[in-house]
Amino acid sequence: MTAGAVMTAARLRASLPAYAFLAPWIVGMLGITLGPMLLSLYYSFTDYALLGDPRWTGWDNYARLLTDERFHTSLRVTVVYVALSVPLELAFALLVAVVLNRGLRGLAAYRAIYYLPSLLGGSVAVAILWRQIFGRDGLVNDVLALVGVDGPGWVSSPEYSLLTLVVLRVWQFGAPMVIFLAGLRQIPDDVYEAARIDGAGAVARFVRITLPLLSPIIFFNLVLQTIGAFQAFTPAFIVSGGTGGPSDSTLFYTLYLYQRAFGSFEMGYAAALAWVLLLVIGVLTGLNFLFRRYWVFTEDEPGGVR
Repeated sequence: MTAGAVMTAARLRASLPAYAFLAPWIVGMLGITLGPMLLSLYYSFTDYALLGDPRWTGWDNYARLLTDERFHTSLRVTVVYVALSVPLELAFALLVAVVLNRGLRGLAAYRAIYYLPSLLGGSVAVAILWRQIFGRDGLVNDVLALVGVDGPGWVSSPEYSLLTLVVLRVWQFGAPMVIFLAGLRQIPDDVYEAARIDGAGAVARFVRITLPLLSPIIFFNLVLQTIGAFQAFTPAFIVSGGTGGPSDSTLFYTLYLYQRAFGSFEMGYAAALAWVLLLVIGVLTGLNFLFRRYWVFTEDEPGGVR
């Protein structure tokens, strides 16, 4: 055996413990993530009703998307939901983080209380509660009645039903708030002190110091919350009773995918819908990374905002 072969065998033996610890992740990645993804890609080119064998149809499922009005509606509803909820959620999370960063007593307790909705917001129970709160005889209309306002049926009205889900998303601001708070704690106090000496007011310090230095955290939260908003399912399913109503006003993309897969058993078409969603999220994430150089403050990347 040559010296090179001996060294290779020695390296392999030294790496065996590492591979043993990585084995569960590798098996999970191949068997639970990568394998089903490749299988769904194959199904997206087939006519598959779950009970029979898949029949290859080529690009028919993707061509069908061009003439599917409910697909267009679900995509439009989801884009509107993301465009409204993500900026509002991040703005509210940043506002609360700035307030908590002022050195309040019991900061840990406040942080836990504000983070709690992020843990509960995606649950079925909270979605049911939300439907009751915004119902015709719900808490919101009871409060409005105290000031003489006859509120509409928020979840049963096409004009307002999507807004109730946006409010629910904003209510789940805890996760980005905690990340913002951690970022604020890393900004040196002497930077603010120097700005005060130069006569900068609170607004100027926030715009000129806080936002630029926090921009990498804002970018991180923006990417995560955008992906999460596109994948939202439970609130729309529970509030609309699985229909996406009224008048498809809450027909999220994932809900329409669910209807096609488990309502009509069109697994091939549902797989095509899933891959289009993956493509949309991938393109938007790529655009975020492409344009980050124009607004994200960096110190070690060429071309980054200084």
